[in-house]
Amino acid sequence: MQEEADFVIEQCKEQMNAAIEHLEKELVHIRAGIASPAMLEGILVEYYGTMTPLNQVSNVSTPDPRTLAIQPWEKKIIPDIEKAILAANLGFNPENNGEIIRINIPVLTEERRKDLVKQVHKEGEAARVSIRNARKEANDNLRKLQKEGLSEDFEKDSEAKVQELTDDFVKKINILVDAKEKDILTI
Repeated sequence: MQEEADFVIEQCKEQMNAAIEHLEKELVHIRAGIASPAMLEGILVEYYGTMTPLNQVSNVSTPDPRTLAIQPWEKKIIPDIEKAILAANLGFNPENNGEIIRINIPVLTEERRKDLVKQVHKEGEAARVSIRNARKEANDNLRKLQKEGLSEDFEKDSEAKVQELTDDFVKKINILVDAKEKDILTI
């Protein structure tokens, strides 16, 4: 029974780690006015009839903090890359010179910064909800184990461990959200 309780706690920890990883991926896509190749992750380009990730048909780099440069492997797919970037609706306006696509990252207005901070807080709250759901699921499973014969003391100790995990992961979320907010608000 105790092994099963330990398994429940480990499963809870994995779910909480997944929530943190998801939050980190989402925060990368919220731009803070500084160019990063990660901003274009998830963009798919039609390449010989197949939807292919942008980074598999081109080299994405940052020549300076406000510019993304996309060097396609084949010049003929430049229009397809531009179309994919515009379709991704990231607010970018790609420009090409026939060989390379450049995206200038505009300086954020105060209003846009506030909107991005709200978006960051929304993502943080979604991650907190995932953490709380993992805690609830783990506690429910521990109560079921108690009904099946797990000692009440061990069940209470396990619930305390789950709560400790929850507190630690919520702190991590707060740190990530605060860092991203500071990044966005820094001019």
